[in-house]
Amino acid sequence: MSYTTKVVQVTNVSPSTTSEQMRTLFGFLGTIEELKLFPPDDSPMPVTSRVCFVKFQEPESVGVSQHLTNTVFVDRALIVVPFAEVKKGKAAPSLMGESGPLPANRELYTFS
Repeated sequence: MSYTTKVVQVTNVSPSTTSEQMRTLFGFLGTIEELKLFPPDDSPMPVTSRVCFVKFQEPESVGVSQHLTNTVFVDRALIVVPFAEVKKGKAAPSLMGESGPLPANRELYTFS
């Protein structure tokens, strides 16, 4: 299957997992352009689960990375799904831009 996105969303990430561990795991599947772990490593808040977004250099890595779904990493079975990027104008796409899980086409709302 061919993907147009280069981003995957990884859920059910153990609270003790670091962004460096995620970078090492997904780095075996392709070159990583950007990786964001929420909440971040230095977050003072206690968490029960984390979410990670990985942006690869090549869209082919998205399909390969989905094979990690149900792989136990640290102490949780990961869930890996493609994540749609919405490109605006000529700006470089970022993980922090408007995006959403595939195949849903939802609007992203900003709360004031």
